[in-house]
Amino acid sequence: MPLLVEGRRVRLPQSAGDLVRAHPPLEERARLLRGQSVQQVGPQGLLYVQQRELAVTSPKDGSISILGSDDATTCHIVVLRHTGNGATCLTHCDGTDTKAEVPLIMNSIKSFSDHAQCGRLEVHLVGGFSDDRQLSQKLTHQLLSEFDRQEDDIHLVTLCVTELNDREENENHFPIIYGIAVNIKTAEIYRASFQDRGPEEQLRAARTLAGGPMISIYDAETEQLRIGPYSWTPFPHVDFWLQQDDKQILENLSTSPLAEPPHFVEHIRSTLMFLKKYPSPTNTLFPGNKALLYKKNEDGLWEKISSPGS
Repeated sequence: MPLLVEGRRVRLPQSAGDLVRAHPPLEERARLLRGQSVQQVGPQGLLYVQQRELAVTSPKDGSISILGSDDATTCHIVVLRHTGNGATCLTHCDGTDTKAEVPLIMNSIKSFSDHAQCGRLEVHLVGGFSDDRQLSQKLTHQLLSEFDRQEDDIHLVTLCVTELNDREENENHFPIIYGIAVNIKTAEIYRASFQDRGPEEQLRAARTLAGGPMISIYDAETEQLRIGPYSWTPFPHVDFWLQQDDKQILENLSTSPLAEPPHFVEHIRSTLMFLKKYPSPTNTLFPGNKALLYKKNEDGLWEKISSPGS
């Protein structure tokens, strides 16, 4: 069954702008979200989701109360929630393989056994802007089309993407919202930024830069963050890229050079250094080829726990 707005089937393809103009509540919700001030989210109870990662949990989770992601320029942050059991999935999509990613998002919510109870599936899409290469526009279209192709009814509640998330300054375009968080207990979605993007921020970023697919990183049953084991091939021309100046890195390794946050180049450099240091991570970073497991401690911060059987 299809993607619905206010109980009516969405006619696709149409632009995000046309879609919200046809549905005033969608337009109002996007306006309110854009108008919020950005909240700094601390590490307590937070599960930070990086690009091409997915995390799902529910209000029963004793460790995680907030899912969040930021630094989205042409990327979109997707939140799918079941209103009956409160199961909530947040993911940071970059258009690598939207056709495969949307079923992953759907299945992550369905994995909560009480999915069949009363309630409905609601989706929120945030991010992107009117970029020169129209990558945001393409991703918006892909996500709407793929959600529309699923068997279940999915209610589109928030659409603040591409031209609806765009501001212009000196003839250059920028996103208004770069990051959001969702409160698992209250279902509130709000503009957010994050100081703490861990654990293993570099390792996770390296997997993405090396071309890894969308993966789920959290086990809600055990309340454990599970990283790896990953494998990747040596990053091509890593020494060449590390020799380039900031301008070259921005222009060649960003989808939107003018709109990146200030720490982008530094982040790419440190990720490249990491890939140079660990050209093949299997045994060096994952002893015995086992996952790295983390759990929240009593202060709500991540703490490494020993792998099973180690």
